Amino acid sequence: MRHPPRSELLAVAGAVALLGSVSVPVVTASGATPACTVEYSVTGQWDTGFQGAVTITNNTAAVNSWSLTFDFAGGQKLGQGWSAEWSQSGTTVTAADQSYNGTLATGASVSAGFLGSWSGSNPSPTSFKLNGTTCNVDADPSPTPTPRPTPTGPPDTGDGTPPVLRALGNKLVGADGTTRRLLGVNRSGGEFMCVQGHGIWDGPVDDAAIRAIADWNADTVRIPLNEECWLGLSNIKPEYAGSHYIDAVKDLVAKVKANGMTPMLELHWTHGQYTGNSAGCSDVHAGCQKPMPDMQYTPSFWTSVANTFKDDPTVVFDLFNEPYPDRATATTTQAWQCWRDGGTCSGIGYEVAGMQDLVDAVRATGAGNLILAGGIAYSNDLSQWLTYKPDDPKNNLAAAWHVYNFNTCANESCWNSQLAPVAAQVPLVAGEIGENTCGHSFVGQVMKWFDDRGLSYLGWTWNTWSCTSGPALISSYDGTPTAYGIGLRDHLRSLDG
Repeated sequence: MRHPPRSELLAVAGAVALLGSVSVPVVTASGATPACTVEYSVTGQWDTGFQGAVTITNNTAAVNSWSLTFDFAGGQKLGQGWSAEWSQSGTTVTAADQSYNGTLATGASVSAGFLGSWSGSNPSPTSFKLNGTTCNVDADPSPTPTPRPTPTGPPDTGDGTPPVLRALGNKLVGADGTTRRLLGVNRSGGEFMCVQGHGIWDGPVDDAAIRAIADWNADTVRIPLNEECWLGLSNIKPEYAGSHYIDAVKDLVAKVKANGMTPMLELHWTHGQYTGNSAGCSDVHAGCQKPMPDMQYTPSFWTSVANTFKDDPTVVFDLFNEPYPDRATATTTQAWQCWRDGGTCSGIGYEVAGMQDLVDAVRATGAGNLILAGGIAYSNDLSQWLTYKPDDPKNNLAAAWHVYNFNTCANESCWNSQLAPVAAQVPLVAGEIGENTCGHSFVGQVMKWFDDRGLSYLGWTWNTWSCTSGPALISSYDGTPTAYGIGLRDHLRSLDG
């Protein structure tokens, strides 16, 4: 959302049919402990696909790296995976540690998961090797095996209650294979307060304030950020910069998760001087929305954010708020090329970081978190998103879209022609929906269109601003809705879950 600066404001998450979890029991000699144990589970299965999980326990001396191998006996094919580097050669599957989970102390365990395909039958592997050592049996097993209880419940979903989200075809699924939607609100403030020298957040973000969001039946909170504040550049007051800012973000993420909601970290304001068509400001600093992220700082920002949260796959990354290179370039093709590839873009005076640069920055850290990428025209145009879709080695990428009643693509005809083809191939998340009329008839139309297709959306914004300055959902941080907010609140509460 192109909201006014703080000074002006002061003046005015079902297509998958799950089967029961199937696990391989651990068999050991009576009274003996194997060198390693592996528990294999099929946590979800549908027409030609399935989701699997392994839990590895090291029962010998500590190791600094690990590699698990096993064989598929039914011709299954490995798809994407998480919490390990997964590969397949013939029938043999290998799961190797990532940088953050390679150390396994004596008695320590690690879990990882994957998606696969099957045809005919889907038998579970019967033999596993950890660093070349056969697991689940000791060196001299007795003829009377003792079965170990089969674990129940879904695989580990991270260190909090929200699900670990994966892009599976055009759906978002949790670690248990169930389809998920991201439904909630934006919590603005972190993008502008620090750069304007007022603080870090706009309004309270204590436990009570975050519980008020959850009370609306929201399951996601989108948190706009500022790259200069995160990186601690010299133009930001020290008390609002660097480690102070990062710690504040981490604390808010923890509170969001403690209330069972998914945290979505989004880069809103960036460095780079732009004074062309539709410029929000002439300042080189991150004091407004720029047409594209900058190569000087944005990849470093995402490298740092990804390193901070890569061990927590429940956190979602939204790469850049509202690209609008189309306002600077001569043609739409040039705009989309700039969007994906960055570099020297017509009409933009700084070196641009394209969406591919940012995906690469995140994935280079080893982070497998779900990534969102919004289109051009302030994320309201997805007409060529599929054509210019960035390459993601983790295959965990979704399309982000924004819509307000004053946007170009703000009617069902446009949604049917432009959004439906995208939503048929990748998960689609409306990261911002809003209405500046102080009513909610328009967002009601948006939500119905998205509900009918099982898609995700988040309202802008959970801030107590005057509705005349932009869509504000609340008049008090206890969750009292504005006339506009009533529409979103009542609708979220009417949904299951």
